[in-house]
Amino acid sequence: MRAGETRSDGGALRVVVWAGDGLTPDDSERLTLAALRPARLDAAALDVLAVVLAGQRRLEDVLGASALITPVSSQLGALTVALGDARGPLRVRFGRMVAEWTVYAGWLNAALRRDEQAIGLFARGEDLADEFDDGTIGAIATSFRGYVARRQGRPRAVVRAAMAALAVPGGHHVQATFDRLQAAQGYAALGETERARRLLDEAADRSMDAVEPPPPVYWYSQSFFALNIGVAQLGIGEYTAAAALLADGLDGIPEEQAEAEWLGEYREALAAARAVS
Repeated sequence: MRAGETRSDGGALRVVVWAGDGLTPDDSERLTLAALRPARLDAAALDVLAVVLAGQRRLEDVLGASALITPVSSQLGALTVALGDARGPLRVRFGRMVAEWTVYAGWLNAALRRDEQAIGLFARGEDLADEFDDGTIGAIATSFRGYVARRQGRPRAVVRAAMAALAVPGGHHVQATFDRLQAAQGYAALGETERARRLLDEAADRSMDAVEPPPPVYWYSQSFFALNIGVAQLGIGEYTAAAALLADGLDGIPEEQAEAEWLGEYREALAAARAVS
């Protein structure tokens, strides 16, 4: 059996590609052995997994979701099987990693409008986050339901997902900022302007806090929050302010993220705001 190959539940051989910046052949072999013999899981393998996942997220910013969905899904399958057999003191950390991987796979499906698959993965990610006591990943998984709903044109579901994410115990500060903005966008689309404004005011204050985002939402920044404030302002008819914030937000996105597919909706919002301002 070569490095990079693992066995599924039924024992069939399949190839799993592990990719990440600075990943060595030894690292790849370590991950393969960890998947094959999860009882021997060590901290070094988990460190390498974190590098792989972070590298793939950043690769997606350049190549797009379609280039990542097949390898990430294959990796997730191997990791899910391994988690079922994992034992020992590192199982909780490994479980949190698998929860994060599951939510990322859900995001890739959502980005490609495979909505049903995305929602299923977010639900699985929520369950894993609960099992392994990871409020950060649990809140992110719930919040991503709102992204799917927004793409489907279902503003009530956007609000429902955002408010549910805000209620997840242990959610991160920056995630709560985003979900206030997501809820504001939903209320704006429903024509509930005052509710949208209240949430916008809360989020605007929080968005200026210099808080380092956790790795699963590394793109959360003041510029990213400015984009989402702009989308909400567009929804409540503040077109000039929306155009200014959307333009500033796009200008402030780091160069390595500037061509990311997920910025498309913000460019569309800027064009819409400029057309009526």
